[in-house]
Amino acid sequence: MKLTLLGAARTVTGSCTLLECGNSRILVDCGYFQERKFQKLNWNDFPVPPASIDVLLLTHAHLDHCGRIPRLVAQGFRGRILSTDASADIARIVMLDSARIQEEDLRQKQKRHEREKRRSPYPYEALYTVEDAERAVSQFEPLHFEEKTEIAPGVFATWYESGHILGAASIRVEHEGKSVLFSGDLGRSDMPILRDPVPPPGADVVLLESTYGNRDHAPNDHIPDQLADVINRTHKEGGNLIIPSFAVERSQDILYHFSQLLAAKRIPPTLVFLDSPMAVRVTEVFRRNRELFDDETWELIEQGLHPTDFPGLQLSRSRDQSKAINRIRGSVCVIAGSGMCTGGRIKHHLAHNISRPESCILFVGYQAPGTLGRQILEEPDEVRIMGRPIPLRARIEQLQGFSGHADRSELSHWLKELNPPPKRILLNHGEEEVSLGFAEELNQGMGIPVEVPRYEETLEI
Repeated sequence: MKLTLLGAARTVTGSCTLLECGNSRILVDCGYFQERKFQKLNWNDFPVPPASIDVLLLTHAHLDHCGRIPRLVAQGFRGRILSTDASADIARIVMLDSARIQEEDLRQKQKRHEREKRRSPYPYEALYTVEDAERAVSQFEPLHFEEKTEIAPGVFATWYESGHILGAASIRVEHEGKSVLFSGDLGRSDMPILRDPVPPPGADVVLLESTYGNRDHAPNDHIPDQLADVINRTHKEGGNLIIPSFAVERSQDILYHFSQLLAAKRIPPTLVFLDSPMAVRVTEVFRRNRELFDDETWELIEQGLHPTDFPGLQLSRSRDQSKAINRIRGSVCVIAGSGMCTGGRIKHHLAHNISRPESCILFVGYQAPGTLGRQILEEPDEVRIMGRPIPLRARIEQLQGFSGHADRSELSHWLKELNPPPKRILLNHGEEEVSLGFAEELNQGMGIPVEVPRYEETLEI
């Protein structure tokens, strides 16, 4: 077995790993690079011919794990794409939405660059089209958790619940007495809606994400208090609360907490706009996959309280509905994508609110280096949004407890639960300094060799 990192190597997006088992080529994830300095990699040809790949295994349906699948298909990949049922549903939404956004952004950028008489650093072509995304959707084959599947001759894979988002999994692959475990993105225990991560059987080699390998999150029970404080302060000051949020999981978590705070009368009645057609569609997927909910959420459902619905929630589907939000007088909350402010409707709401001292921009997820979200978090005097500089005067807040990624202690605990323990650990999906520091800590604490591979580095298993 050989393993080559084609993404998320000493960085946090673009997850993509090539696993070679005998004559079979297997790709695990094929994600989009979201950091600005790595975005050009999205347009590069794949290091191996896509037509030579036999099967693609998807851990979960976030853009940085599935966002380049349509490009892989457009360049010749015709194999099966295997994932859990919920991940297949969500990946369809994410990939089609990404294709539409890219086509629209391309048109807007081309117009702006022509107007400003400057050249684009990227070719004037969409990374992939809606047609490419639809073709990719047709290649998905859903399966169930803990269902051992032969994915290639003599190669078997099993998906185990990772608790990161709906349908997310760790994947264990076996071939000729050797095994490798891909953690995917690991979730946290005691989070709303979803069941906790399930430690899978151990493997010879573990490829472990390390997004938060350098820190521990604040306790989850602080989230309601912190969110209530932000909402109440913004309402008192008469501003709008703008929440950039990933359409998958984070948006549903926020709705859950709004529902609970409103029911407890800890915040005033508030108009909350879920301004993301993708988030609306993903919320509908949640409602179709209730069997993946945890016991606490089932108790709410049995009481007639749906975890992602409440009075005052408005689902904004059309562009006209989205534009109308910015004409409302008074204090409202807008939840819109993308979570790192790299595209989508959130940019328009930021443009309308980021110069208002009474408004608040609230981040509830990780912001990768080079993204607009990270720039805003650093609070410069101004930020560039849709090609023009805008003064930053709004209040900037961040709630760490919303993260869907396991922290340093939770990652270490997950590793220690593996039976048998791994012989070798490889770290990916983390900023370089974070991964290197976490590797040193794990090596000292567990006495197991820990490595942080580089982009396109190949390792023998």
